[in-house]
Amino acid sequence: MPDFIAPDGTRLHYTDSGSGLPVLALAGLTRNGTDFDHVAPHLDARLIRLDYRGRGQSDWADPATYTVPVEAKDALALMDHLGLAKAAVLGTSRGGLIAMILAATAHDRLLGVALNDIGPEIDPAGLAVIAGYVGKNPAQKTYADAAAFRDRVWTTFRGVPMDRWLAEVEQHYEQTDGGLVIRYDPALAQSLGDGKTAMLDLWPLFDATANLPLAAIRGANSDLLTPATWAEMQRRRPDGIFAEVPDRGHVPFLDEGPALKALQSWIRSMA
Repeated sequence: MPDFIAPDGTRLHYTDSGSGLPVLALAGLTRNGTDFDHVAPHLDARLIRLDYRGRGQSDWADPATYTVPVEAKDALALMDHLGLAKAAVLGTSRGGLIAMILAATAHDRLLGVALNDIGPEIDPAGLAVIAGYVGKNPAQKTYADAAAFRDRVWTTFRGVPMDRWLAEVEQHYEQTDGGLVIRYDPALAQSLGDGKTAMLDLWPLFDATANLPLAAIRGANSDLLTPATWAEMQRRRPDGIFAEVPDRGHVPFLDEGPALKALQSWIRSMA
């Protein structure tokens, strides 16, 4: 399995598939490269998926390094490992924050940026929901129970087939005799700190995407990316590709029609 060593010696896992435009796919906070399983077959690109330190098949590390700046350096280290001078970045949630940091600090290494349900302002209410489950194993004991729970409780998502929910929980938990176990270091919860991240002014990072092809996708029922922030993003980047996905919260799966159309147009713009 493909691995590389981060600058601080941490072993990180990645997958590299497809051909064409290199797209570095960066997942959500607690998630891993399987975040992009649903959209991968539909993208005409070389999709490079990183498991962040402490997540997926990568090694656990010092919890103090579970930060967006360190993970941005890890993303650049992966590009260096693969000999890529430039790549486009597709970031879901946490991955989108990393993408914006890279736009600000390594602009010349990027071909474009795509943001999945994340922007330069984070709704504290949505962040509180995330803080409520990070680092904890789910109460459900089986994949089937966890899938049924999501179908019943995640009301911001509508019309999601049960097999999709089942695929999601299988990707993000391990089923053991004692129940379901998260596929990441529980110490990741420490990275949320006191919630002040939601209060930082990240607009300069978003503005740093100027002159890069931009796509942005929002779940219409998102509790993390507000309509007001979404509107301001469009005002600042009228040249960007923006798509809102009905019946989805945080985060869209990316193979929904509006999301897929936006990503395919974004990739073509860089070809």
